[in-house]
Amino acid sequence: MIITHANFSKGFRGGERQTLLLIQELSNKGYTQRVVTRVNSELADKLEGIKNLTIHRLAKPYAIHISQVKDSSVIHAHEAKAAQFAYFANMFYKIPYIITRRVDNKIKNNIFNRSMYANTSYVVTVADDIQAMALEINKDLKIKTIYSAFSTLEIDENKVQKIQERFKGKFLIGHIGELDNSQKGQYFLIEAMRLLAKEFEDIHLICLGKGKDADVFKEQSKDLTNITFEGFVNNVGDYIQCFDIFAFPSLREGIASILFDIMQSNVAIATTDVNGIPEYIKNEKNGLLVKPKDIEGLYKAIKKLYLDEKLRERLTKEAFITVQDYSVPIMANKYEEIYKEVK
Repeated sequence: MIITHANFSKGFRGGERQTLLLIQELSNKGYTQRVVTRVNSELADKLEGIKNLTIHRLAKPYAIHISQVKDSSVIHAHEAKAAQFAYFANMFYKIPYIITRRVDNKIKNNIFNRSMYANTSYVVTVADDIQAMALEINKDLKIKTIYSAFSTLEIDENKVQKIQERFKGKFLIGHIGELDNSQKGQYFLIEAMRLLAKEFEDIHLICLGKGKDADVFKEQSKDLTNITFEGFVNNVGDYIQCFDIFAFPSLREGIASILFDIMQSNVAIATTDVNGIPEYIKNEKNGLLVKPKDIEGLYKAIKKLYLDEKLRERLTKEAFITVQDYSVPIMANKYEEIYKEVK
């Protein structure tokens, strides 16, 4: 079996990390794999050196390169442009393909998309909440939920120590995500920090990530001393080790795989109850859930976790137990079953 993965996304976000984790695990199982990406692909860079994997960096338009994958047993499309590529490969070479839907946005109901989804062998969604959106395009889709997996993040104890020294005496709230308020809702977290600053001098927020709203958020918080915008970093694992709480105020989210890494790292979570998140974060059991755009609710959740160490310990213990069901081998085994079924 030759499994071809297609991912033409820019940058390296949650979906690309999950693609990487899946390819690594399948390589460990001995599968022959191929990946097609854009020319300047961070995902492709990170995949270099994986055994039994060939990497094809394709120039636009991607579809003119489909002959490079004509011997594939199955094509796994990990995002929208990849799904189009897989559709054309199926049209010309009859290669079965599956599409993984990681996002919660509505699929445009046009002739091309209807045909593309009608011809797919399987649609996989990363949360049950996303299934309904996929079924709107075709109610007869063969569809299944396969949740994302937690990563095994690298930890450098020297870097951890340096971060701890920088923020000595602070109770650290962490946030990791694209600085894009329309999706991630950081505006509301900043306003919650404004309320917290009036009561607690030691609570401090570290925001990791870059994005189109970075300057907007810095302007919004210019009068606050309890927020640090760290920008994009490669060593998120080191920062997570320093967090006391993780705050995630998203307005919409497919599955938020970063939360799996936080749960695995024993950090208490306060997040919004949007899309796939409440499928695994249960309020007062393994995290705290608040409504999106609820500044007061987010403020109260963070304050509650700050004041109650026993609550933090209980939630993190339950979260760690929960996340063991979201491992890379479990995710890969479920995809493996689909590959065998459709090839």
